[in-house]
Amino acid sequence: MSTITQTVQPSQGQPALSTVVLRSWKAAIALSIFAVLGLLIFVLLGVDTQGQVSTFRLSQSRDLIQLPDLVLPTFVTAVVSSILLFAMAAWSIWITTHSRKVPLWLVVVFAVVFMIGFLTWAAAGSTIPVPGLFVGTITLSVPLIFGALGGVISERSGVVNVAIEGQLLAGAFSSAVVASITGNPYLGLVAAAIAGVLVSFVLAAFSIKYLVDQVIVGVVLNVLVIGLTSFFFSQLLSPNAAALNTPERFPRINIPLLSEIPILGPALFRQTFIVYFMYVAVAVIYFGLFHTKWGLRLRSVGEHPKAADTVGINVNGTRFWNVSLAGAIVGFGGAYFTLGSVGAFNKEMTAGLGFIALAAVIFGRWDPLKATLAALLFGFASNLQNVLSIIGSPVPSEFMLMLPYVVTIFAVAGLVGRSRPPAADGKPYIK
Repeated sequence: MSTITQTVQPSQGQPALSTVVLRSWKAAIALSIFAVLGLLIFVLLGVDTQGQVSTFRLSQSRDLIQLPDLVLPTFVTAVVSSILLFAMAAWSIWITTHSRKVPLWLVVVFAVVFMIGFLTWAAAGSTIPVPGLFVGTITLSVPLIFGALGGVISERSGVVNVAIEGQLLAGAFSSAVVASITGNPYLGLVAAAIAGVLVSFVLAAFSIKYLVDQVIVGVVLNVLVIGLTSFFFSQLLSPNAAALNTPERFPRINIPLLSEIPILGPALFRQTFIVYFMYVAVAVIYFGLFHTKWGLRLRSVGEHPKAADTVGINVNGTRFWNVSLAGAIVGFGGAYFTLGSVGAFNKEMTAGLGFIALAAVIFGRWDPLKATLAALLFGFASNLQNVLSIIGSPVPSEFMLMLPYVVTIFAVAGLVGRSRPPAADGKPYIK
């Protein structure tokens, strides 16, 4: 970080005043580091790829519209990508030295160019199925998006929700059991929402009514839910798998015309009910949060609870019910594991995705749309390791396993810049 000084003209007869404005170098430094990494990986380590080509398959065999494969010369594409990365990094440095903020679109373009260079190098002599890469991204992102939406609602109301992991796991367990017993996936979805609400009740009660540290409550709830679900899985579900752990899954529903859009159609519009419900949830929560009375009250108790109390808003009641709503939304994400993707409950099947969803909330700056995009980024990173492993990429397997978490740390620490949470987030309100 560096500072710039701006002189302010005072009224006549008073000395000049100066204000200090902070200038963030985070984005410029991060882009510069990745430009250097791009040079090392794409060019210096890619010398052996001269003469090879990388193929990107743009259509599936069942697509109505068939696009030809995109074939790129591996080494030439790597060199061009590296040059573009250095140019954009230099531009970001120039923008920062002139006391301006690095625009988001420049960061996005930089990320796209870096990914093209990386995929071209990693797929030298192989073929990457692009539609399959996007389908897997959506599949892995659904629980993250539901978790991030619940985190946004909870933290906008002033309660830190570290218990997203536990809410996802409780939703997955409940949906598997109820859908198996009833044979109805919709009832399993309702059960998942109720389970998420019950976990949120405990979080809200201890953090709002009894003023217990919210982070500690969230961590304890995660451990509690992991222990309970693991115990019931071993004692009940495993011995009675046919009756209690074979839920009816939601079928895939193809949207006419939209599902035939090249590349994106199969990923977005050949999905299950839960995914389509997720699209609606993102839009409704964004509109409600910023364009309705409910959203105004929710944000007010998270920003300035005393002012909200002054105008007659029940601060603790508003927080309690919105934390419960957040739990129901996260529960839907847990149901996706058992009713949409995996098809059965397994111990600790969420595998830390609740914490990545919490990182998406921070990276998305407590905004539903931005948090959704952040969750998609983390889902893409998770699926990328699977695709590159299948095609036999030269990337070490150890690096591929840690790729989603590296992207998470980089995104939160390197690109989020100056980010301010809701002013009263994590602070109990005592009237």
